[in-house]
Amino acid sequence: MDEHFIRTRITALRMKKGVSEYRMSTDMGRSKSYIQGITSGRSLPSMSEFLYMCEYFNISPHEFFNEAVDDPALLHETIKALRTLSEEDIALTLKNITRLQRR
Repeated sequence: MDEHFIRTRITALRMKKGVSEYRMSTDMGRSKSYIQGITSGRSLPSMSEFLYMCEYFNISPHEFFNEAVDDPALLHETIKALRTLSEEDIALTLKNITRLQRR
């Protein structure tokens, strides 16, 4: 992982969420150019700001750094929903996933 990955990931997650750099900056209670400063390479977020960004995107830090997942917020919400199901329903869901993967 490097600084470029962090900047690129923030941009990708922000775009998936459908918010501008300006809006994300103000949503986080920062100056209107805060996110633009990060994505342009002028700065990096502090650890506490990074953790707040993960919260903002509704993902864990692990999910932030998981390059294999393009939309970690969607995966996070799916797993959260699965945890509310009965074992029987989870088994049926897994069968459906397996069927869809064969397509």
